[in-house]
Amino acid sequence: MNLLNTLGLAPATLAAQLAAAKVLVVGDVMLDRYWFGDVSRISPEAPVPVAKISRMEERAGGAANVARNIASLGGQATILSVVGDDEAASALERLLANDGIRASFKRDAGIATTVKLRVVARQQQLIRLDFEDAPSHEILADKLDEYAAIVAEHDVVILSDYGKGGLTHVARMIELAREAGKPVLIDPKGDDYSKYAGATLLTPNRSEFKQVAGSWQTEAQLSAKAEALRAELDLTALLVTRSEEGMTLYRADGAVHEPTLAQEVYDVSGAGDTVIGTLGLMLAAGLELPVAMRLANAAAGIVVAKLGTAVCHQRELFAL
Repeated sequence: MNLLNTLGLAPATLAAQLAAAKVLVVGDVMLDRYWFGDVSRISPEAPVPVAKISRMEERAGGAANVARNIASLGGQATILSVVGDDEAASALERLLANDGIRASFKRDAGIATTVKLRVVARQQQLIRLDFEDAPSHEILADKLDEYAAIVAEHDVVILSDYGKGGLTHVARMIELAREAGKPVLIDPKGDDYSKYAGATLLTPNRSEFKQVAGSWQTEAQLSAKAEALRAELDLTALLVTRSEEGMTLYRADGAVHEPTLAQEVYDVSGAGDTVIGTLGLMLAAGLELPVAMRLANAAAGIVVAKLGTAVCHQRELFAL
């Protein structure tokens, strides 16, 4: 019996629900560039490998990768973000359009679009080069106005915080979503979660949660820390993703744990995007949170077997 049957879900029915679901993604977008090549010698100029580049790829990353996962699972994704007025922003818009994602980018001529350039040789990442700036206050305020105008048109809001400055007004965004009666899911960043108070769900990974709540030795201690944070921030739920240990959902009525379904871990980058994107879409489609978590866990198990900022496709999830 496959996963959908186990959960009592009919593929055709779920596909129709996903197609009607609308998710608004707001946060820090970036362009992931990959230069693939081979290394056969060391540079005579310095003790570093020389990579001969043979192939280049571009992928939408950060919050844009969350939107990609929603679209690849058959949902409707709108993404709102701030970018530079540059070639990288145009590349991002093109990539998202190709995936059927509605992108609304506020262009700030004073900054550069965030770009992460990775040089990969023999399946190994040699170096990553980051280009990034913080957006201006005026552009952010303009984006907040648009957010307020369109939030009610969507079923679920996802705020994807990569710490690049795009979610400066996150508290107001949560407030506006709650006023519109929309669930707010947040992928958090940093050690101050007070700004996320009132959200429906936070999805920190294990190390992010430890940074905020402190370390633990037992499951009981972890549960106590998770419940304390959930209550302090007035969250409906807290989902801690725990790498090889799976993920655990904490709510007022107790905890639900899902062991990892990954068969082979190749690259964990972007797995958090898949988790929150799948969660948000499944909730938008009308599924209950524990069911949405099981599907998100399965989707994450698929993407970690792929290189780079990858997505889970509907056919792959339905085939499990």
